[in-house]
Amino acid sequence: MAGRSRFLSAEFHLILLCSKDLVGKTGATTVIKTDLADIYRDYIACLNKQDWRKLEQFVHDEVYYNGQRIWISGYREMLERNFYEIPDLYFDIQLLISDPPLLASRLGFNCTPQGKFLGLHVNGKRVSFTENVFYEFRREKIEKVWSVIDKAAIESQL
Repeated sequence: MAGRSRFLSAEFHLILLCSKDLVGKTGATTVIKTDLADIYRDYIACLNKQDWRKLEQFVHDEVYYNGQRIWISGYREMLERNFYEIPDLYFDIQLLISDPPLLASRLGFNCTPQGKFLGLHVNGKRVSFTENVFYEFRREKIEKVWSVIDKAAIESQL
């Protein structure tokens, strides 16, 4: 009887392990979604701090921006130029949807671009606008970015 008890105990333990594996696999999707959203929030914090050394933690070397491969160096140059032309630039996440490997975000801006911005003579006037951005991640890094800025919102404020 003791042998049978050990067998049943081992069998029960195996069922528990299998159940935990299934729960883990079911929950893994949720964890991945949460992780991807957390990674994105950390990426936005990196941008807001202008911590360019950490950019490679979030962005692939061969990053594509609106269908064009610009490499991480081109991506960094674009971001640095944005901060140079808009000294008070701050990325504010207004909406975030994660469906790995894709992520969508609506970013809000309230800033004072210097000179021309998107071909518009803003010249330091405070403007508010949004950007709708879609990302594709590969191995927890941004590989593709599709960005649409609401230029009409800026035009209406000039």
